[in-house]
Amino acid sequence: MTLWADVEADLHQVYGVDVEDRALMKARSWRWLKTRILGLLTTDCRVYRALAPKAGDEPQDQ
Repeated sequence: MTLWADVEADLHQVYGVDVEDRALMKARSWRWLKTRILGLLTTDCRVYRALAPKAGDEPQDQ
């Protein structure tokens, strides 16, 4: 499963947004979609779990 498939599933589960609904997607702005995708990073969902830092992961000094 790709990350985009997770985004699609989470958008539907969390917000009720069906990205295959062409009329809805044409009626909404990129800002609207971006806001909802970024919102997925603040809830317990597939996208959050895929991208959240794991325990013990520390930023590397460069």
